[in-house]
Amino acid sequence: MSKILAINAGSSSLKFQLIEMPEEEVITKGLVERIGLNDGVFTISVNGEKNKKVQDIPNHEVAVHLLLDQLISTGIIKSFNEIDGVGHRVLHGGEIFSDSAIITDEVLAEIEKLVDLGPLHMPPNISGIKVFRKILPNVPQVAVFDTAFHQTMPKSSYLYSLPYEYYEKYGIRKYGFHGTSHKYVTLKAAEMLGKPIKELRLISCHLGNGASIAAVHGGKSIDTSMGFTPLEGITMGTRSGSIDPALIPFIMKKTGQSAEEVINVLNKKSGLLGITGFSSDLRDIEEAANVGNERAELALTIFANHIHKYIGSYVARMNGVDAIIFTAGIGENSAAVRERVLRGLEFMGVYWDKDLNREGGGERFISYPFSPVKVLVIPTNEEVMIARDVIRLAKKLNNLSK
Repeated sequence: MSKILAINAGSSSLKFQLIEMPEEEVITKGLVERIGLNDGVFTISVNGEKNKKVQDIPNHEVAVHLLLDQLISTGIIKSFNEIDGVGHRVLHGGEIFSDSAIITDEVLAEIEKLVDLGPLHMPPNISGIKVFRKILPNVPQVAVFDTAFHQTMPKSSYLYSLPYEYYEKYGIRKYGFHGTSHKYVTLKAAEMLGKPIKELRLISCHLGNGASIAAVHGGKSIDTSMGFTPLEGITMGTRSGSIDPALIPFIMKKTGQSAEEVINVLNKKSGLLGITGFSSDLRDIEEAANVGNERAELALTIFANHIHKYIGSYVARMNGVDAIIFTAGIGENSAAVRERVLRGLEFMGVYWDKDLNREGGGERFISYPFSPVKVLVIPTNEEVMIARDVIRLAKKLNNLSK
């Protein structure tokens, strides 16, 4: 048995789970918030109860020390020697990484070259890696890239219709994100369907505040809705999704905003929030739509329509589909969104049960048994996927060192 730490470091936060492998049992999990700000908050689950501490946490190194010290002081582990590996979620692997990677000095140097592709997320990802390597120098550390799963896309999917030299010189192309989630749920779907994943055509709908759709043929991503950045694709909580790029200079001229300010609007003030004018939270929007708020209703319709469009294009691309998967916060919990997306897909063999859609939880089918295209709800588990990759690569490392 092995204890693996799965780490997701943000600019002012650090999420973690300690997972017992191969049982994939979560021993503890928690969150460090407000790193670099006054009154930082550290929360950890101990025997099913949340323990919270409020103190100044000036940087990620202090946050990691606090996390590791709490693992010992709460009795979750007796010493750091019990930690067999650390997996780090890293936003971007560019074209360099098509799989997760054991972190060496050379790998870390390659990751640092990719900061321009993810200037908001990559620095804290890298900071978290450096701190853990410093504190736990003899523990295998693995980088798990959001983009790696989509590196199987063909050029016809990932190239933009721009001068080819932009791709060659600057790496401008579609990369896709949420890869760890899409990989986890498609593997789980194959297991639930009782078929080898190499025989399946799957459409994975990761619907949360950030959202993306992926076409997965034979276990490989062949297309996905997010692009060079997570801004492309469907309408999201606060992100616009795909728009006419000529709108950016038009908005700049009309509002007097800079390009950076307009991009900020597209990332943080658009999407469901922009359409409704009051919230990016799907629960608030559904509640408002139920009492007749027209803009809330419009936001839900646009959201579902965008998902429809991608599903239709991916079905055509794969010459059919065997199953549609809903995952992440909205995909797992909003029966109303699933209903809006599925309504009208009967023509392509999607027959779904309204009662199954509205009831139950966890992994389940919500399509009728006779439906040619199955519909599944699968809670995603990126942390388990990270832990699996740590175990897989650590085994390879051990074999090489013998």
